[in-house]
Amino acid sequence: MNQIIHEIKQIMEQNMHTYLPDVQKKDLEGNGAVFYMNGKNGTAFDWYVNEHLPYFYIFYNDKRNLGAAKLALYKDGNVVLYLFGDHGEQFIRDVYTSVNVSKDDVFRLAVTLKNEADDKGVWDADIDGISTDAEIGNMQVEEFCRQKEYMEPSINRIRIINQRGYLSKKIAEEGWKIGYMCRDEAINEYDSGWSFMAGNEEETYFEDPDHLLLVWVRDIYQMDPDILRYIDLPAGTRLIRISSHEFEEDDNSKPIYLEKNNL
Repeated sequence: MNQIIHEIKQIMEQNMHTYLPDVQKKDLEGNGAVFYMNGKNGTAFDWYVNEHLPYFYIFYNDKRNLGAAKLALYKDGNVVLYLFGDHGEQFIRDVYTSVNVSKDDVFRLAVTLKNEADDKGVWDADIDGISTDAEIGNMQVEEFCRQKEYMEPSINRIRIINQRGYLSKKIAEEGWKIGYMCRDEAINEYDSGWSFMAGNEEETYFEDPDHLLLVWVRDIYQMDPDILRYIDLPAGTRLIRISSHEFEEDDNSKPIYLEKNNL
């Protein structure tokens, strides 16, 4: 077994013993087996976009089959473990630790997992059934590195979502969907350049600076996921909503489609 996988299993098992002492192996799927959850996006996507491997899980063995432990292994070897009681319904705590290996060791594990799981059609499986100690060569490493090129749009969108933008209070407090969104040049590394308005603000509305909020773009995305496909358009972009889920470039020929979120 790969040394990193061995350490991951120890971290999960030891912390479950400490913080979930009443949970027995018989209560867990596969008697506490650790599952590698690559089925949603795949190893390369999570590695390049989210900067960690797909999550490692231990599940409760019941009808709901919710997680008891969820572990993220980041590129630098840092680990975040989330623990859940009440058959997965109650968050207990998170644990921050690390594995005692180099960044290159973690990278080579990522390549191995892609080759031995993703490329073989093995999804969301017990980690003991994956050859995590298989040898990998330069060809496999180079092919994994080439995957980053295809991930660049997603990487860029994640970067922007973790920046800040301006939001009209009509969206935040009155429940309007975004009707107008525009992007200017960013003023610093934390600024996305984006501003989001409902589109029905009066001309004098923004004369009151309190009507414009500076917030994380990820929070705006949570309010209105329709913006995601447009979020990486360049500075100078001016978009209006034309339907419940679509925007287009504003050429002043169409009215803004106004709609409130369903509450």
